Amino acid sequence: MTSIPFILKAWLALTRLFAGPIAWFSAYFHRRMGADPLRFSERLGKDLPDGREETIWFHAASLGEVRQIGPLAAQISQASQAGVLITTTTVAGAGWVAQAMPYAVHRYAPLDTPSAVKDFISGWSFSAAVFVEGDLWPRMLLELEKQDVPRILLNARHSKTRLRFRQAFARLLGSFDCVTCRSEGIADDMLALGLPKDRVHVLPDLRTTLPKLPVNPEFSRMLSQAIGERPHWLAASTHPADEDAVLNAHAEVLASHPSALLILAPRHPRRGNDLANMAGERGFTVARRSLKVDVTAETQIYIVDTLGEMGSLFDQAPVAFLGGSIGKEGGHTPYEPASFGTAILYGPNVKNFTDAFAGLSDIGAAVQVPESDKLGAVLNGLMEGARVREMGQAGLEYTEDGQGALARYVDLLSDVVDAGRE
Repeated sequence: MTSIPFILKAWLALTRLFAGPIAWFSAYFHRRMGADPLRFSERLGKDLPDGREETIWFHAASLGEVRQIGPLAAQISQASQAGVLITTTTVAGAGWVAQAMPYAVHRYAPLDTPSAVKDFISGWSFSAAVFVEGDLWPRMLLELEKQDVPRILLNARHSKTRLRFRQAFARLLGSFDCVTCRSEGIADDMLALGLPKDRVHVLPDLRTTLPKLPVNPEFSRMLSQAIGERPHWLAASTHPADEDAVLNAHAEVLASHPSALLILAPRHPRRGNDLANMAGERGFTVARRSLKVDVTAETQIYIVDTLGEMGSLFDQAPVAFLGGSIGKEGGHTPYEPASFGTAILYGPNVKNFTDAFAGLSDIGAAVQVPESDKLGAVLNGLMEGARVREMGQAGLEYTEDGQGALARYVDLLSDVVDAGRE
Protein backbone atom coordinates (compact mmCIF):
# COMPACT_ATOMS: atom_id res chain seq x y z
CA MET A 1 0.00 0.00 0.00
CA THR A 2 1.47 3.38 -1.02
CA SER A 3 1.91 6.25 1.44
CA ILE A 4 -1.12 8.16 2.69
CA PRO A 5 -1.18 11.98 2.28
CA PHE A 6 -1.41 14.12 5.40
CA ILE A 7 -4.99 15.25 4.76
CA LEU A 8 -6.16 11.63 4.63
CA LYS A 9 -4.22 10.81 7.79
CA ALA A 10 -5.96 13.74 9.46
CA TRP A 11 -9.36 12.44 8.32
CA LEU A 12 -8.61 8.97 9.66
CA ALA A 13 -7.46 10.38 13.00
CA LEU A 14 -10.42 12.73 13.43
CA THR A 15 -13.04 10.15 12.51
CA ARG A 16 -11.46 7.77 15.01
CA LEU A 17 -11.28 10.40 17.76
CA PHE A 18 -14.82 11.69 17.22
CA ALA A 19 -16.52 8.43 16.26
CA GLY A 20 -18.99 8.78 19.13
CA PRO A 21 -20.20 12.32 18.29
CA ILE A 22 -20.32 11.40 14.58
CA ALA A 23 -22.63 8.50 15.39
CA TRP A 24 -24.79 10.74 17.59
CA PHE A 25 -25.24 13.40 14.91
CA SER A 26 -25.86 10.72 12.31
CA ALA A 27 -28.63 9.23 14.47
CA TYR A 28 -30.21 12.68 14.78
CA PHE A 29 -30.21 13.29 11.02
CA HIS A 30 -31.35 9.71 10.37
CA ARG A 31 -34.51 10.38 12.38
CA ARG A 32 -34.95 13.87 10.95
CA MET A 33 -34.99 12.60 7.36
CA GLY A 34 -37.79 10.20 8.25
CA ALA A 35 -35.79 6.98 8.10
CA ASP A 36 -36.88 3.97 10.13
CA PRO A 37 -35.18 4.36 13.55
CA LEU A 38 -34.75 0.59 13.76
CA ARG A 39 -32.51 0.75 10.69
CA PHE A 40 -29.96 3.14 12.15
CA SER A 41 -27.78 0.15 13.06
CA GLU A 42 -27.05 -0.19 9.35
CA ARG A 43 -25.15 3.10 9.46
CA LEU A 44 -22.97 1.53 12.14
CA GLY A 45 -22.13 -1.39 9.85
CA LYS A 46 -24.53 -3.77 11.58
CA ASP A 47 -27.60 -5.67 10.31
CA LEU A 48 -25.51 -8.03 8.23
CA PRO A 49 -26.66 -10.87 5.94
CA ASP A 50 -27.45 -14.29 7.32
CA GLY A 51 -25.02 -16.11 5.05
CA ARG A 52 -21.85 -15.33 3.08
CA GLU A 53 -23.21 -15.16 -0.44
CA GLU A 54 -20.85 -13.58 -2.94
CA THR A 55 -22.10 -10.02 -3.37
CA ILE A 56 -21.50 -7.06 -5.67
CA TRP A 57 -21.86 -3.86 -3.69
CA PHE A 58 -23.16 -0.71 -5.39
CA HIS A 59 -22.99 2.55 -3.44
CA ALA A 60 -25.32 5.21 -4.85
CA ALA A 61 -25.63 8.16 -2.49
CA SER A 62 -29.18 9.25 -3.27
CA LEU A 63 -32.13 8.83 -5.62
CA GLY A 64 -30.46 10.38 -8.66
CA GLU A 65 -27.54 7.97 -8.52
CA VAL A 66 -29.49 4.84 -7.63
CA ARG A 67 -32.01 5.28 -10.45
CA GLN A 68 -29.31 5.17 -13.10
CA ILE A 69 -27.88 1.78 -12.09
CA GLY A 70 -31.06 -0.31 -12.27
CA PRO A 71 -30.55 -2.05 -15.64
CA LEU A 72 -26.80 -2.39 -15.07
CA ALA A 73 -27.11 -3.89 -11.59
CA ALA A 74 -29.70 -6.41 -12.78
CA GLN A 75 -27.59 -7.54 -15.73
CA ILE A 76 -24.29 -7.72 -13.87
CA SER A 77 -25.95 -9.76 -11.11
CA GLN A 78 -27.23 -12.23 -13.67
CA ALA A 79 -23.95 -12.35 -15.58
CA SER A 80 -21.82 -12.90 -12.47
CA GLN A 81 -24.28 -15.08 -10.54
CA ALA A 82 -23.74 -12.87 -7.50
CA GLY A 83 -26.07 -11.11 -5.11
CA VAL A 84 -26.50 -7.33 -5.21
CA LEU A 85 -26.23 -4.99 -2.23
CA ILE A 86 -27.13 -1.34 -2.74
CA THR A 87 -26.33 1.29 -0.14
CA THR A 88 -27.70 4.82 -0.12
CA THR A 89 -27.56 7.69 2.34
CA THR A 90 -31.13 8.90 1.77
CA VAL A 91 -34.64 7.62 2.40
CA ALA A 92 -35.64 8.40 -1.19
CA GLY A 93 -32.87 6.16 -2.47
CA ALA A 94 -33.92 3.39 -0.11
CA GLY A 95 -37.52 3.66 -1.29
CA TRP A 96 -36.51 3.39 -4.93
CA VAL A 97 -34.51 0.21 -4.31
CA ALA A 98 -37.47 -1.36 -2.50
CA GLN A 99 -39.86 -0.36 -5.28
CA ALA A 100 -37.87 -0.91 -8.46
CA MET A 101 -35.05 -3.34 -7.65
CA PRO A 102 -36.56 -6.47 -6.06
CA TYR A 103 -33.46 -8.53 -6.82
CA ALA A 104 -31.29 -6.30 -4.59
CA VAL A 105 -30.76 -5.92 -0.85
CA HIS A 106 -30.68 -2.37 0.53
CA ARG A 107 -28.75 -1.02 3.48
CA TYR A 108 -28.03 2.53 4.58
CA ALA A 109 -24.39 3.36 3.92
CA PRO A 110 -22.09 2.93 6.93
CA LEU A 111 -20.35 5.87 8.56
CA ASP A 112 -16.67 6.32 7.76
CA THR A 113 -15.62 5.44 11.30
CA PRO A 114 -13.34 2.55 12.29
CA SER A 115 -15.86 0.15 13.78
CA ALA A 116 -18.60 0.83 11.20
CA VAL A 117 -16.26 0.24 8.26
CA LYS A 118 -14.66 -2.83 9.82
CA ASP A 119 -17.97 -4.47 10.74
CA PHE A 120 -19.53 -3.67 7.37
CA ILE A 121 -16.73 -5.10 5.24
CA SER A 122 -16.18 -8.16 7.43
CA GLY A 123 -19.88 -8.98 7.41
CA TRP A 124 -20.19 -9.30 3.64
CA SER A 125 -18.36 -11.28 0.98
CA PHE A 126 -17.74 -8.65 -1.69
CA SER A 127 -16.61 -9.65 -5.17
CA ALA A 128 -16.54 -5.94 -6.12
CA ALA A 129 -17.37 -2.51 -4.70
CA VAL A 130 -18.95 -0.14 -7.23
CA PHE A 131 -19.28 3.58 -6.49
CA VAL A 132 -21.68 5.62 -8.61
CA GLU A 133 -20.43 9.08 -9.65
CA GLY A 134 -18.66 9.84 -6.37
CA ASP A 135 -19.40 9.92 -2.64
CA LEU A 136 -16.02 8.40 -1.86
CA TRP A 137 -15.05 7.92 1.79
CA PRO A 138 -11.34 7.58 2.64
CA ARG A 139 -11.42 4.95 5.38
CA MET A 140 -13.82 2.74 3.42
CA LEU A 141 -11.71 2.91 0.25
CA LEU A 142 -8.45 2.25 2.06
CA GLU A 143 -9.94 -0.73 3.90
CA LEU A 144 -11.37 -2.17 0.68
CA GLU A 145 -7.92 -1.84 -0.86
CA LYS A 146 -6.38 -3.58 2.14
CA GLN A 147 -8.87 -6.45 1.76
CA ASP A 148 -8.16 -6.70 -2.01
CA VAL A 149 -11.78 -6.01 -2.94
CA PRO A 150 -11.92 -4.81 -6.59
CA ARG A 151 -13.07 -1.17 -6.76
CA ILE A 152 -14.94 0.50 -9.61
CA LEU A 153 -16.02 4.12 -10.05
CA LEU A 154 -18.93 4.46 -12.46
CA ASN A 155 -19.91 7.54 -14.42
CA ALA A 156 -17.30 9.82 -12.87
CA ARG A 157 -18.25 13.49 -13.00
CA HIS A 158 -16.36 16.77 -12.87
CA SER A 159 -15.42 17.67 -9.31
CA LYS A 160 -14.00 20.91 -7.94
CA THR A 161 -13.15 19.07 -4.72
CA ARG A 162 -11.05 16.59 -6.68
CA LEU A 163 -9.10 19.47 -8.19
CA ARG A 164 -8.60 21.19 -4.82
CA PHE A 165 -7.33 18.07 -3.07
CA ARG A 166 -5.40 16.48 -5.90
CA GLN A 167 -2.93 14.56 -3.76
CA ALA A 168 -5.64 12.97 -1.64
CA PHE A 169 -7.78 11.96 -4.61
CA ALA A 170 -4.76 10.72 -6.53
CA ARG A 171 -4.15 8.33 -3.64
CA LEU A 172 -7.78 7.23 -3.29
CA LEU A 173 -8.53 6.85 -7.00
CA GLY A 174 -5.12 5.56 -8.02
CA SER A 175 -5.85 2.08 -6.74
CA PHE A 176 -9.24 1.73 -8.46
CA ASP A 177 -9.38 -1.19 -10.85
CA CYS A 178 -11.72 0.62 -13.25
CA VAL A 179 -13.01 4.18 -13.68
CA THR A 180 -15.63 5.02 -16.31
CA CYS A 181 -15.91 8.65 -17.38
CA ARG A 182 -18.78 10.31 -19.20
CA SER A 183 -16.48 12.60 -21.22
CA GLU A 184 -12.93 12.85 -22.53
CA GLY A 185 -12.36 15.88 -20.30
CA ILE A 186 -13.13 13.90 -17.14
CA ALA A 187 -10.91 11.07 -18.36
CA ASP A 188 -8.07 13.57 -18.84
CA ASP A 189 -8.57 14.73 -15.24
CA MET A 190 -8.23 11.14 -14.05
CA LEU A 191 -5.08 10.57 -16.08
CA ALA A 192 -3.63 13.81 -14.70
CA LEU A 193 -4.11 12.37 -11.21
CA GLY A 194 -1.87 9.48 -12.22
CA LEU A 195 -4.41 6.75 -12.91
CA PRO A 196 -3.13 4.11 -15.35
CA LYS A 197 -4.53 4.65 -18.83
CA ASP A 198 -5.79 1.07 -19.15
CA ARG A 199 -8.05 1.58 -16.13
CA VAL A 200 -9.77 4.74 -17.40
CA HIS A 201 -12.62 4.25 -19.88
CA VAL A 202 -14.80 6.81 -21.65
CA LEU A 203 -18.40 5.59 -22.00
CA PRO A 204 -21.70 7.38 -22.60
CA ASP A 205 -23.34 8.78 -19.48
CA LEU A 206 -24.82 5.87 -17.55
CA ARG A 207 -28.18 7.66 -17.47
CA THR A 208 -28.47 7.27 -21.24
CA THR A 209 -28.67 3.50 -20.76
CA LEU A 210 -31.98 3.78 -18.93
CA PRO A 211 -35.16 2.74 -20.75
CA LYS A 212 -37.51 5.44 -21.99
CA LEU A 213 -40.22 6.67 -19.69
CA PRO A 214 -43.47 4.72 -20.10
CA VAL A 215 -46.15 6.14 -22.39
CA ASN A 216 -49.87 5.85 -21.71
CA PRO A 217 -51.17 5.15 -25.25
CA GLU A 218 -54.69 6.34 -24.46
CA PHE A 219 -53.53 9.63 -22.93
CA SER A 220 -50.98 10.17 -25.70
CA ARG A 221 -53.64 9.61 -28.35
CA MET A 222 -56.03 11.99 -26.59
CA LEU A 223 -53.33 14.65 -26.48
CA SER A 224 -52.52 14.22 -30.15
CA GLN A 225 -56.16 14.59 -31.13
CA ALA A 226 -56.66 17.61 -28.87
CA ILE A 227 -53.55 19.35 -30.18
CA GLY A 228 -54.21 18.69 -33.84
CA GLU A 229 -52.20 21.15 -35.94
CA ARG A 230 -51.80 23.73 -33.17
CA PRO A 231 -48.30 25.02 -32.33
CA HIS A 232 -47.47 23.68 -28.88
CA TRP A 233 -44.68 23.36 -26.36
CA LEU A 234 -44.08 21.71 -23.01
CA ALA A 235 -42.77 23.14 -19.75
CA ALA A 236 -41.70 20.04 -17.83
CA SER A 237 -40.98 19.55 -14.13
CA THR A 238 -41.36 23.22 -13.32
CA HIS A 239 -40.79 24.86 -9.94
CA PRO A 240 -42.07 28.23 -8.67
CA ALA A 241 -38.89 29.99 -9.82
CA ASP A 242 -39.54 28.83 -13.40
CA GLU A 243 -43.22 29.54 -13.77
CA ASP A 244 -43.29 33.31 -14.06
CA ALA A 245 -40.87 33.06 -16.98
CA VAL A 246 -42.89 30.21 -18.51
CA LEU A 247 -46.16 32.16 -18.41
CA ASN A 248 -44.51 35.30 -19.77
CA ALA A 249 -42.98 33.24 -22.56
CA HIS A 250 -46.33 31.75 -23.48
CA ALA A 251 -47.87 35.21 -23.67
CA GLU A 252 -45.18 36.09 -26.23
CA VAL A 253 -45.80 32.87 -28.13
CA LEU A 254 -49.54 33.59 -28.27
CA ALA A 255 -48.86 37.06 -29.64
CA SER A 256 -47.17 35.45 -32.65
CA HIS A 257 -49.14 32.19 -32.72
CA PRO A 258 -52.66 32.85 -31.36
CA SER A 259 -53.66 29.17 -31.41
CA ALA A 260 -50.59 27.97 -29.48
CA LEU A 261 -50.96 25.59 -26.54
CA LEU A 262 -48.67 25.32 -23.51
CA ILE A 263 -48.64 21.98 -21.70
CA LEU A 264 -47.45 22.75 -18.18
CA ALA A 265 -46.34 19.86 -15.94
CA PRO A 266 -45.22 21.00 -12.47
CA ARG A 267 -42.60 18.95 -10.68
CA HIS A 268 -45.01 18.58 -7.76
CA PRO A 269 -48.57 17.89 -8.97
CA ARG A 270 -50.10 19.21 -5.74
CA ARG A 271 -49.28 22.70 -7.02
CA GLY A 272 -51.76 22.35 -9.88
CA ASN A 273 -54.42 24.50 -8.22
CA ASP A 274 -51.98 27.31 -7.44
CA LEU A 275 -50.71 27.24 -11.02
CA ALA A 276 -54.24 27.33 -12.42
CA ASN A 277 -55.04 30.37 -10.28
CA MET A 278 -51.80 32.07 -11.27
CA ALA A 279 -52.44 31.51 -14.98
CA GLY A 280 -56.11 32.48 -14.69
CA GLU A 281 -55.22 35.78 -13.03
CA ARG A 282 -53.10 36.58 -16.09
CA GLY A 283 -56.02 35.97 -18.41
CA PHE A 284 -55.08 32.54 -19.75
CA THR A 285 -57.73 29.92 -20.46
CA VAL A 286 -56.73 26.87 -18.43
CA ALA A 287 -57.64 23.17 -18.28
CA ARG A 288 -56.37 20.74 -15.65
CA ARG A 289 -55.66 17.06 -16.14
CA SER A 290 -56.42 16.19 -12.50
CA LEU A 291 -59.95 17.60 -12.87
CA LYS A 292 -60.48 15.63 -16.09
CA VAL A 293 -61.14 18.85 -18.01
CA ASP A 294 -60.74 18.33 -21.76
CA VAL A 295 -58.45 20.43 -23.93
CA THR A 296 -60.54 22.49 -26.35
CA ALA A 297 -59.69 24.92 -29.11
CA GLU A 298 -59.98 27.73 -26.54
CA THR A 299 -57.55 26.14 -24.05
CA GLN A 300 -54.28 28.06 -23.91
CA ILE A 301 -52.62 26.20 -21.04
CA TYR A 302 -53.13 22.55 -20.14
CA ILE A 303 -51.85 21.81 -16.64
CA VAL A 304 -50.90 18.16 -16.22
CA ASP A 305 -50.97 17.93 -12.43
CA THR A 306 -50.83 14.14 -12.23
CA LEU A 307 -48.06 11.61 -11.67
CA GLY A 308 -46.42 9.18 -14.07
CA GLU A 309 -47.37 10.84 -17.36
CA MET A 310 -44.19 12.64 -18.38
CA GLY A 311 -43.41 10.00 -21.00
CA SER A 312 -46.71 10.72 -22.76
CA LEU A 313 -45.98 14.45 -22.65
CA PHE A 314 -42.51 14.10 -24.16
CA ASP A 315 -44.01 11.76 -26.75
CA GLN A 316 -46.20 14.61 -28.00
CA ALA A 317 -43.90 17.61 -27.46
CA PRO A 318 -41.70 18.91 -30.28
CA VAL A 319 -39.88 21.19 -27.81
CA ALA A 320 -39.70 21.29 -24.02
CA PHE A 321 -38.37 23.77 -21.51
CA LEU A 322 -36.94 21.81 -18.58
CA GLY A 323 -37.81 23.30 -15.20
CA GLY A 324 -35.60 23.54 -12.16
CA SER A 325 -33.11 25.43 -14.32
CA ILE A 326 -33.95 29.03 -13.42
CA GLY A 327 -33.97 28.85 -9.62
CA LYS A 328 -31.65 26.98 -7.27
CA GLU A 329 -32.84 23.42 -7.99
CA GLY A 330 -30.03 22.67 -10.45
CA GLY A 331 -32.09 21.22 -13.30
CA HIS A 332 -33.53 17.82 -14.16
CA THR A 333 -32.21 15.13 -16.49
CA PRO A 334 -32.33 16.09 -20.17
CA TYR A 335 -31.99 12.49 -21.32
CA GLU A 336 -35.68 11.76 -20.75
CA PRO A 337 -36.94 14.27 -23.34
CA ALA A 338 -34.00 13.57 -25.65
CA SER A 339 -34.94 9.89 -25.82
CA PHE A 340 -38.29 10.92 -27.34
CA GLY A 341 -36.72 13.23 -29.92
CA THR A 342 -37.88 16.34 -28.08
CA ALA A 343 -35.84 19.51 -28.57
CA ILE A 344 -34.64 20.90 -25.23
CA LEU A 345 -34.49 24.41 -23.79
CA TYR A 346 -33.08 25.12 -20.35
CA GLY A 347 -32.19 28.00 -18.05
CA PRO A 348 -28.90 29.14 -16.50
CA ASN A 349 -28.68 26.74 -13.54
CA VAL A 350 -28.25 23.06 -14.40
CA LYS A 351 -25.49 22.26 -11.92
CA ASN A 352 -26.92 18.78 -11.24
CA PHE A 353 -26.51 17.76 -14.89
CA THR A 354 -23.75 20.01 -16.20
CA ASP A 355 -22.11 17.35 -18.37
CA ALA A 356 -25.43 16.06 -19.73
CA PHE A 357 -26.62 19.47 -20.88
CA ALA A 358 -23.20 20.37 -22.23
CA GLY A 359 -23.05 17.17 -24.27
CA LEU A 360 -26.52 17.68 -25.75
CA SER A 361 -25.82 21.36 -26.43
CA ASP A 362 -22.59 20.49 -28.23
CA ILE A 363 -24.47 18.32 -30.73
CA GLY A 364 -27.27 20.85 -31.20
CA ALA A 365 -29.96 18.95 -29.27
CA ALA A 366 -30.37 21.53 -26.51
CA VAL A 367 -30.22 25.32 -26.22
CA GLN A 368 -29.55 27.27 -23.06
CA VAL A 369 -31.63 30.38 -22.44
CA PRO A 370 -29.50 32.27 -19.89
CA GLU A 371 -31.95 35.16 -19.56
CA SER A 372 -35.46 34.01 -18.66
CA ASP A 373 -37.13 36.95 -20.40
CA LYS A 374 -35.73 35.67 -23.71
CA LEU A 375 -37.55 32.32 -23.52
CA GLY A 376 -40.55 33.49 -25.55
CA ALA A 377 -38.38 34.82 -28.35
CA VAL A 378 -36.42 31.57 -28.53
CA LEU A 379 -39.64 29.55 -28.68
CA ASN A 380 -41.06 31.72 -31.44
CA GLY A 381 -37.89 31.24 -33.43
CA LEU A 382 -38.05 27.47 -33.09
CA MET A 383 -41.72 27.29 -34.03
CA GLU A 384 -41.08 29.10 -37.28
CA GLY A 385 -38.39 26.84 -38.72
CA ALA A 386 -37.10 23.31 -39.16
CA ARG A 387 -34.49 23.58 -36.42
CA VAL A 388 -36.69 22.04 -33.73
CA ARG A 389 -36.89 18.79 -35.72
CA GLU A 390 -33.13 18.76 -36.23
CA MET A 391 -32.57 19.30 -32.50
CA GLY A 392 -34.92 16.49 -31.60
CA GLN A 393 -33.28 14.08 -34.01
CA ALA A 394 -29.82 14.89 -32.65
CA GLY A 395 -30.96 14.16 -29.10
CA LEU A 396 -32.67 10.94 -30.15
CA GLU A 397 -29.53 9.63 -31.85
CA TYR A 398 -27.43 10.61 -28.82
CA THR A 399 -29.57 8.63 -26.40
CA GLU A 400 -29.84 5.67 -28.77
CA ASP A 401 -26.04 5.45 -28.71
CA GLY A 402 -26.25 5.34 -24.92
CA GLN A 403 -28.76 2.50 -24.99
CA GLY A 404 -26.18 0.44 -26.84
CA ALA A 405 -23.55 1.21 -24.21
CA LEU A 406 -25.21 -0.87 -21.49
CA ALA A 407 -23.60 -4.05 -22.83
CA ARG A 408 -20.19 -2.36 -22.70
CA TYR A 409 -20.75 -1.42 -19.06
CA VAL A 410 -21.75 -4.99 -18.23
CA ASP A 411 -18.71 -6.45 -20.00
CA LEU A 412 -16.36 -4.03 -18.27
CA LEU A 413 -17.70 -4.75 -14.79
CA SER A 414 -17.80 -8.48 -15.46
CA ASP A 415 -14.13 -8.42 -16.41
CA VAL A 416 -13.23 -6.69 -13.12
CA VAL A 417 -15.34 -9.11 -11.07
CA ASP A 418 -13.89 -12.14 -12.85
CA ALA A 419 -10.34 -10.86 -12.40
CA GLY A 420 -10.97 -10.44 -8.69
CA ARG A 421 -12.05 -14.07 -8.41
CA GLU A 422 -8.79 -15.39 -9.84
